[in-house]
Amino acid sequence: MDSTQLNWIVNFIWGIADDVLRDLYVRGKYRDVILPMTVIRRLDAVLEPTKQSVLDMKDKLDKAGITNQEAALRKAAGQAFYNTSKFTLRDLKARANRQQLEADFRAYLDGFSANVQDIINNFEFRNQIPRLSKADALGTLIEKFLDPAINLSPQPVLDSNGDVIKPGLDNHAMGTIFEELIRRFNEENNEEAGEHWTPRDAVKLMARLIFEPITDRIQDGTYLLYDGACGTGGMLTVAEETLLLLANQKGKEVSVHLFGQEINAETYAICKADLLLKGEGSAADNIVGGPEHSTLSNDAFPDKEFDFMLSNPPYGKSWKSDLERMGGKSGIKDPRFIVEHRGEELSLLTRSSDGQLLFLANKVAKMKHSSPLGSRIAEVHNGSSLFTGDAGQGESNIRRYIIENDWLEAIVALPLNMFYNTGIATYIWVLSNRKPEHRKGLVQLIDATQWYTPLRKNLGKKNCELSEDDIRRIMEAFHAFEETEQSKIFPNAAFGYWKVTVERPLRLKGIDSQRVFSAKEIKKLKETRERAEDAPPVIKKIHNPGTKPDPLRGLFEVVINGKPCVVEYEPDTELRDTEQISFLECPACNEPGYLPTNADMQKAIENFLRREVIPYAPDAWYDPASVKIGYEISFNRYFYKPKALRTLEEIRADLLEVEKDAEGLLEEILGGIL
Repeated sequence: MDSTQLNWIVNFIWGIADDVLRDLYVRGKYRDVILPMTVIRRLDAVLEPTKQSVLDMKDKLDKAGITNQEAALRKAAGQAFYNTSKFTLRDLKARANRQQLEADFRAYLDGFSANVQDIINNFEFRNQIPRLSKADALGTLIEKFLDPAINLSPQPVLDSNGDVIKPGLDNHAMGTIFEELIRRFNEENNEEAGEHWTPRDAVKLMARLIFEPITDRIQDGTYLLYDGACGTGGMLTVAEETLLLLANQKGKEVSVHLFGQEINAETYAICKADLLLKGEGSAADNIVGGPEHSTLSNDAFPDKEFDFMLSNPPYGKSWKSDLERMGGKSGIKDPRFIVEHRGEELSLLTRSSDGQLLFLANKVAKMKHSSPLGSRIAEVHNGSSLFTGDAGQGESNIRRYIIENDWLEAIVALPLNMFYNTGIATYIWVLSNRKPEHRKGLVQLIDATQWYTPLRKNLGKKNCELSEDDIRRIMEAFHAFEETEQSKIFPNAAFGYWKVTVERPLRLKGIDSQRVFSAKEIKKLKETRERAEDAPPVIKKIHNPGTKPDPLRGLFEVVINGKPCVVEYEPDTELRDTEQISFLECPACNEPGYLPTNADMQKAIENFLRREVIPYAPDAWYDPASVKIGYEISFNRYFYKPKALRTLEEIRADLLEVEKDAEGLLEEILGGIL
């Protein structure tokens, strides 16, 4: 069926909303009725040919006392779903009594199999029935969906001579119609569209980023795809289509299984329904969702590993309720978020106000490490995921865990205003645990912010899109893996740093510089004595004889009562400062994949302090125990282009022009007064 016919069907269904629901619902709520009814009518049409077989099988199973009837009824229906009620929608069309129609329609809905019940329940469609029935609109709605002008059945409509009047709709065409309806409803509700629907152009780019690099290594077999924030399922279906196309081009026979999890009830229902409408019943069974199924606190696939994973998780959304369900930060033992790394336990728990990076940590935990292709991940994030979180905090630890394991392949900066409900900067992270040799130990950053095509009409805040040419340019930059104006390549260590606390001594006027002060005395001195740069430092400890002085570590050699001693000073908290010292202070870290040792760390920190701190604060020191490792990625630092300053000649010309325009102006204004 061509696109013109499909669009005609979409327009017809779209028109049902205006015809039947105009005075009952505001436009933004039409979807609450039209989407579930479209699903129900399609399933009804698919089941019509085997309706009697299902009823006969149901009767037979009941008489035999068999309670586990699912498999037998699916087989009788010839589908991954069935309906055991005595009605079809055509039977209900003839109901003249409003109350009887409502009762029979409810019985009809109750007859669907459990997977369809799950969809209906999450659409909360039964809540709409009293409203439709009271307005006497339920019968009209059913009639409209049974209108002979459209055929939502996979079987063609024939005339008396056996000629096709209306062609049948295959699963792919029905899925296309349903997705187009979703798209239109999302555009009608722009303020919420971006929460559940990622633009198709962004999804296509993500799919190509995870599949194209390994196209030549795809083998015959089964591949598992996963989205932990699957929304309406668009990413999974586009990814599946892309993988099947690439495999077919290489002459490979592959089977794809989709897995997804979604917390929002309606979008979960849409996702599951879309897969059923496309004939992917097994995939629909692998979609888990609803308010009780948060990916973070209730992982639906804890023991599974996946070949390919992609997501657009929520940005800036609190996960405090998940945190409480998991036992609080001190009580969480989830191996996805508490990991062993380089001999230490690393917490990947982010601030409770934004859990987007936890979705990436969840995917990393589901990587395959034993297969030849390993796993590839593409995930969309906003800019905060690049740099928020101090050294040692969850966000930084996630970046550290990924980069130090050499899983980060690339990050692509997307154009602004590409998504529906936000104008903020967005980025695609690309991960792989099977990097090709030339990428090992390196990370590629691609600035694609200027590669876009303007839309003729804005869709919410979305005013541009990625055309095929734009996607091609991005993929060419990715595959080329070369340094250009839009592509930068760095060793992994370029993003790491040591956060070092730099101390200076507390100096107070009028104190005895030859004695040690207790903690209690120091507290009182702070309250009664005045600080001064030229005052003596407060000694808090004298070390045993034989202790070697080490001023950079706070061990200073002084003379007390004529004897040389090694002392520690009380630090002045008001002068306390921190330094972020790049791993690249260690020359070896410029080598791809090299990670600094403790000896490298000590040498790099101390060289930095001697060069950048001690010349300006000779009494400064650092505490080695306070050193923390952090990671951040600053796109602006690497791609910032300063605006060229105007030349003196241009400025002079402008001043002369202003002076010329102002000539005689003062005399004109004051002429009448003087």
